Amino acid sequence: MKSRKGKFLNIARFVSVLLPAYLISCNSANDRATGLIGAGSSFVYPLFSTMFSEYHNQYRVQVNYQSIGSGGGILQLTNKTIDFGASDAPVNEEQEKNLEVPVLHVPVCIGATVISYNIPGVKDTLNLSPKVLADIFLGKIKRWNDPSLKKDNPGISLPNQMITLVHRSDGSGTSFIFTDYLAKVSNEWKERVGRGTAVNWPAGLGGKGNEGVAGLIKHSPGSIGYVELSYALENKMGVARIKNLSGRYIAPTISSIAAAADIELPADAKASITQTPAPEGYPLSSFSWALIYKEQKYKGRSRQKAEELLRLLWWCTHEGQQYNEPLHYAPLHGQALKVTEKILQSATYDGQPISALINK
Repeated sequence: MKSRKGKFLNIARFVSVLLPAYLISCNSANDRATGLIGAGSSFVYPLFSTMFSEYHNQYRVQVNYQSIGSGGGILQLTNKTIDFGASDAPVNEEQEKNLEVPVLHVPVCIGATVISYNIPGVKDTLNLSPKVLADIFLGKIKRWNDPSLKKDNPGISLPNQMITLVHRSDGSGTSFIFTDYLAKVSNEWKERVGRGTAVNWPAGLGGKGNEGVAGLIKHSPGSIGYVELSYALENKMGVARIKNLSGRYIAPTISSIAAAADIELPADAKASITQTPAPEGYPLSSFSWALIYKEQKYKGRSRQKAEELLRLLWWCTHEGQQYNEPLHYAPLHGQALKVTEKILQSATYDGQPISALINK
């Protein structure tokens, strides 16, 4: 499994070099369409890089995806400069007003935001309870040997060192997942900071994208921050266990991430699964969504382009799910997959259902 995981992560890095914007206008005669453009979540970028590379190998369709953060993806979708956005936070009321027309949320995976840290001399896995985690990011716990941290981690020698906080500087679905969780477990956080893709952080350093946050944590002794799971594992960073509602300290694994999503999903798939009630569930889990306009006839858009987009997303949510687990995302299953299929089948072109979702 380790070599397979390394293979897919190497593909993701390789694709990030080979998919600049010029590919969209330079398709070969063998390519089936003029290409598709997406932008948004860096949380899901490792998975999309692999999926889109494999999809091109099979169907000769170029997909250029820009990892600019969920907020940027929603903005570009609003401006109609891309075919699809990607976000780890559902579109909010203000964004819906700017979009003016309905947008579909298409689940593509279940992922995890993890708490990563760089504590010199500490090789043990850190345990973090909800209140301690909130108090750290509120700036109330300032040193690693604070009694509250020592209570969560008996037997671990924590240094008398200042804690350096690291957070996202850009609009981010990863930030939404983390702040959504903190707002659920801490009334003080909810009142002082709140939840959102961008918030006024009480303290800390800002990094752009999951890549930037991971880099800051890795090179800043005494630091703690939050990133998508695959970024932490690829960079061999420490990842904390988080105490869930059942009182268990849970590590982010495929099984614990999948368990968090074992809930009744609404028809629009806009569900928060942070602080899941599932006994084995990891409490910082979330769906990640591709965002598309429900009505695909806009801005001179052809029916061919609309069908190509729907075929891509159908593939990503079906055949493409085989790439989730090697890159540390839980695949869609059960009710989540059924809801996803109905959402894709609800897309229209000129008011009529879009056909040929499966036939390539």
